Amino acid sequence: MITDKILALPRSLKRLLVLLVDVALVPFAMWCAFSMRLGEFFVPQGRREDIIYLFFLAPAIAIPVFIKMGLYRAIIRYVGMVAMWTIVKAVTVYTLVFGLLILLSGFEGVPRSVFLINWLVVVLLIGCTRAIGRWWLRSRDRDSTRLSARRKVAIYGAGEAGVQIATALVGGNGFRPVAFIDDNRSLHGSTIEGLRVYSFKRLSRLIDDTAVTEVLLAMPSIPRSRRRQIISLLEPYPVHVITLPGMDDIASGKLRADDIREVDVYDLLGRESVAPDSNLLHANVRDKVVLVTGAGGSIGSELCRQLVKLGPTSLVLYEHSEHALYNIEKELLENLHRLPGERRIKITPILASIMNKGRLESVCQAFRVDTIYHAAAYKHVPMVEKNPSEAVRNNVLGTYLVAQAAIAAGTETFVLISTDKAVRPTSTMGATKRFAEMILQGLAASAHGKTRFTMVRFGNVLESSGSVVPLFREQIMKGGPITVTDPRIIRYFMTIPEAAQLVIQAGAMGQGGDVFVLDMGEPVRILDMARSMIHLSGFEVRDESNLEGDIEIVFTGLRPGEKLYEELLIGENVSPTQHPLIMSASEDCLTWKELAAYIAQFEETVNTHDVERNRALLMESIRGFVPQCDVVDLVEERRQQNDKVKKDNIIQYPG
Repeated sequence: MITDKILALPRSLKRLLVLLVDVALVPFAMWCAFSMRLGEFFVPQGRREDIIYLFFLAPAIAIPVFIKMGLYRAIIRYVGMVAMWTIVKAVTVYTLVFGLLILLSGFEGVPRSVFLINWLVVVLLIGCTRAIGRWWLRSRDRDSTRLSARRKVAIYGAGEAGVQIATALVGGNGFRPVAFIDDNRSLHGSTIEGLRVYSFKRLSRLIDDTAVTEVLLAMPSIPRSRRRQIISLLEPYPVHVITLPGMDDIASGKLRADDIREVDVYDLLGRESVAPDSNLLHANVRDKVVLVTGAGGSIGSELCRQLVKLGPTSLVLYEHSEHALYNIEKELLENLHRLPGERRIKITPILASIMNKGRLESVCQAFRVDTIYHAAAYKHVPMVEKNPSEAVRNNVLGTYLVAQAAIAAGTETFVLISTDKAVRPTSTMGATKRFAEMILQGLAASAHGKTRFTMVRFGNVLESSGSVVPLFREQIMKGGPITVTDPRIIRYFMTIPEAAQLVIQAGAMGQGGDVFVLDMGEPVRILDMARSMIHLSGFEVRDESNLEGDIEIVFTGLRPGEKLYEELLIGENVSPTQHPLIMSASEDCLTWKELAAYIAQFEETVNTHDVERNRALLMESIRGFVPQCDVVDLVEERRQQNDKVKKDNIIQYPG
């Protein structure tokens, strides 16, 4: 068909066709204006013959104005009120230029009222052609055979965001909006953008009648607690729940179909975020040289993203993984041009290990580092449990070396990223992080240099490496099963961006030796999270009560060093700070003399790979450390591996 051929034309040719239509409409509109003014069909003759030139002059003025004001950049299929307003403005400019030119040239025979009538007719003709084109293309899409292949979606929320996304979805190929769901009773039964508005109570019948497979949450401005309630209500239904980004993400422009995303697991927590304190955010960063160790890791990379927005003069990325360092440097450099203002931030990647003492000190001194955020650590509990010596080397001795480099360089502030697993630890990872905390407490108490040492302790962060969330998501995509260690296990969660912001703010409040604890909200049962993720992905849990379900949940048992629950405080001595989500804890610590003796012993045991002695030293130095797994098992496993290597390497000579 000819219409299909037109639609298949390149975008530039389709723009040209629209332009040619306007070239014909503009003089036709002028003829209509003269005819309406004179009350008869206008024919240029006699003294009016010169007016014929105006019919050539009009498009010569109008088309450049229309091009300049963007009339041909709009896609007809998606023309809306903004595009119509642009048409009104463009025609107004054209009319003013055309009218002034005629009046100033002294051209006779053109009644003044013709200009006003001409403006009105051009607006109607240009606007109507766009509206008719939009209607025809939308109708064609709705009647297309592709319609049956699109997923049917009910939009929860008939507000401005819901209407915008419904309009965007109609022209797309992925989703087909069939109805609105809204809590506002006054909207029930009404029709918006051709879609009927239903109450939530009608959802079950709506699914049966329309075969809806998706529910789109289009309420970006509601509190997270309300969002969590709605998600809980949707869980029993066999629908896939998707959502729009928050208001901060869509405030700068209109919604598009591409803005749809999976429900953020953070929405399942119902946790309300608190606006950051600008003074605290900038205190240790603005106009300062900042260094981040472990800059390519989950927390380190997010710290870097937050820090560049706060105006440091220089950001030093210290990372031992070449791939991770490349990725974060590339991302930061690409995003620098989007930052407000014209501040020039120097980003320097340093490929090195924190165990390289000379490199650490030379970097801190050469760049005159003002603030260090120490995020480099081995933190995967089961992996660290199998490699305890490396955990001591990196988490304990590495922290000590970074702290010494900070003191030698005269660094003002040192912030350690710690963990809730350091509280009454049951794993080597938790024990090494608690010892790292004590190193900084000891240095602060003994007044080593002018550096302020601060620790920030928090729980799990969503989407971090090793987190259950990406693991569950991957397992759901594969069709299951989902693996949960224990049905009773609970964890605290927050998002990586929120954790990074709170770390920066907590670090600004430290006086020296402070242990700051982030308010993680209510703990979450991992089993409940697994079930919610299955339901919100449009599947059902397969268990004894539902043998026809889609995805099974399998319990694998606690891993080495893993707790059923985590704590954030060792004692009860905690006080509030100026930030509602940050608390300050006062906790006991060894003297620096005692800590220095342990550090010397750790250096020896790490170099000799004495796993048993490492464990003994950690148990001696850290109050409350009760290992969950026996080091003997690890030692025996290591010995068996060594024996096998030796046996494989024996050279056999023929007898």
